[in-house]
Amino acid sequence: MATLVEARGENEYPLLVVAGPTASGKTALALRLAEELGGEIVSCDSVAVYRLMEIGTAKPTLAERQRVPHHCIDLYWPDEACTAGDYARAAREAIAGIRARGRIPIVAGGTGLYLRALLEGLAPAPKRNDALRDRLRMRAKQRGSVWLHRILQRLDSQAAMLIHPNDVPKLMRSIEVTLAARQPQTEQWQAGRDALHGYRVLQMGLAPITSKTIREKLYARINDRAAAMFERGLLAETEMLRERYGDTCRSLAALGYAQAMQVLRGESTLDAAIAAAQQGHRNYAKRQGTWFRRVEAMRWLEGFGDEAAVQEEALQWSRSLIEGGKLQ
Repeated sequence: MATLVEARGENEYPLLVVAGPTASGKTALALRLAEELGGEIVSCDSVAVYRLMEIGTAKPTLAERQRVPHHCIDLYWPDEACTAGDYARAAREAIAGIRARGRIPIVAGGTGLYLRALLEGLAPAPKRNDALRDRLRMRAKQRGSVWLHRILQRLDSQAAMLIHPNDVPKLMRSIEVTLAARQPQTEQWQAGRDALHGYRVLQMGLAPITSKTIREKLYARINDRAAAMFERGLLAETEMLRERYGDTCRSLAALGYAQAMQVLRGESTLDAAIAAAQQGHRNYAKRQGTWFRRVEAMRWLEGFGDEAAVQEEALQWSRSLIEGGKLQ
C-alpha cells in the first residue's frame, strides 16, 4: 500500500473521512479501513481531545488504539480550552506525519465544525473581548446557559444549532465573534479560510437519519450507549473530574457529564439523568445529521459502520480513491 501511495502525485494523496451522528459506528468502520488499507486514524471529536474523560466520550478503547495508531485524542486537560482552530492545527500536523510515513490518514468523528476547520479552514477570528465575556458570564449565572443560547439563536441561528445549550464557553465565543464583526459567525466562516491542500478527499457519512428505519435504529443505539455509560461508571468518572477541576470545569458541560453532575449535586435522580442524557444525545444526532447533509461532497452509506455490507462498500470506495480511479 505504501508503494502505491508514494507513486501518486503530491497533490493527490488520499485522505479518508468517516463522519456521521453519534453511535453510528464510526470507530468500527475507521478501524476496518485502517487495518485493510494501512492507515492511521485522526479523531475528530470535540470532547475526545480531553484527557481523563473516557467513559462519557466513547473514545476508542485502549485495545482499539493498540490495534491502529490514533491521533488527536487526549491533547488537553479538562480545564483547558480547545477551539476548532486548535484542533485543525493538531489534526493537520498529524495528517502530515501519517503521509510522511506512507500511510493512509483516516479522519473519524462527528464534530462537524472541527471537520470543516480541518478541511476548509476558518476565517480569522476577532480578538477576545474580556469585558463582554464577563458580562455574558454574569448573565449566564443569573439566567442560565439557555439564555445565552437564545441570544445566539437571534444573532446566528445556524451557529446556535451546532452548540449545545449547556456549553457556556462556546456560546460566549460565538456571540463575541458575531458582535465583534457585526456579522454572523457562520457567515464569517465563508471568507478568508485556509483550506487543506494536497489531498484527494473522500468523505463518507454513516446512518443518514432521513431514513425512518435507520433513524429508529440509531436512536435505539444512542439510548443503549447513554445508559451503558452510567452502568460503566460515568458518575465515578465525573466525580473524579469534579474533585480535580471544580464544578465550573468547562468540559463537565458536555453531554453525559452535565447530567451526571446533576445527580452528584442532588438535582436529579439517576433514572432522570439517564433519560435526559439519552434525549440530549438524540437531539445532538439530529443536529449532526443536519450539518453533514449540507456537505455536498459527502457520500452516504445507508447503514452503520459495524455492519459488514457497509464496511465492504466503504472499502470499495476507498480503494478507488487510493488507486486514482473514479468512485462508483
